[in-house]
Amino acid sequence: MPRTLSKVASVVFAAGKGSRMTGYDGNKTLLPLIAGSSPYQGKKPLLVEVLENLPAGPKGIVVHHYAEEVEKATKPFNPRYISQPRTNGTGGALLAARGFLDSVDLDSVIITMGDVPLIRSTTYEKLVERLRSHELLVLAFEPPDKAQYGLLEVNGDRVVRIVEWKYWSAYPLERQKALHYCNAGVYAARRPVLLEYMTHLAARPHLVQKQWGDKQISIEEFFLTDLVELMSQNGLSVGMVIADQDEVTGVDTPEALRYVQQQYGARWS
Repeated sequence: MPRTLSKVASVVFAAGKGSRMTGYDGNKTLLPLIAGSSPYQGKKPLLVEVLENLPAGPKGIVVHHYAEEVEKATKPFNPRYISQPRTNGTGGALLAARGFLDSVDLDSVIITMGDVPLIRSTTYEKLVERLRSHELLVLAFEPPDKAQYGLLEVNGDRVVRIVEWKYWSAYPLERQKALHYCNAGVYAARRPVLLEYMTHLAARPHLVQKQWGDKQISIEEFFLTDLVELMSQNGLSVGMVIADQDEVTGVDTPEALRYVQQQYGARWS
């Protein structure tokens, strides 16, 4: 008989507007997997599919943009809704979930996004199972084109850090060739260790330049990827699980939405 996975606490990021979804003003995690009269109209919100694929256990959904609509669409899952007062990065979304993670008495945590609906339940289970050997797991993929993805620097079976494009693009060519795997933005962690390192993360803000109307402004953001380097530097084991690129496709453009809708339709046809 297959081993039954213990309950897992899940944190799902669903706060963002999706600024590149031209012609759509709602919360992008509520976009449909099954298109109707247009790709923006239809059935089965992306976020609902994500919640259905996660392991059993308490779920916290980080909300901000159109929070009421997100709550209305997901109430059947009885999640805890976590307000992210301002959108200050993926690390900021995780830090907003501190109270939720403090309140659940479980060993394992999944951190995922509400716009990656094609990740299978077996992939989430694999992440959690590998926590027996690592304190933190990164979901990764190997694309034919590295584009501008964040890349994993690895040493054997351990992830040392995640390097953003603006940094690895300046590496010597040989060093770039040694970087094979991209960050999918999904993680699993041992909860006690995660809580400890969230304190370190909160002390490590980044000043980011953003366009606001016709002027540039500086805002403080927190990067979830910093957890990898912080843990690795202190000798903790950070591993990875490899998924197909199609499975980890996130919806951040109209083209990506149509692609995910096609993939979802093919999966169930």
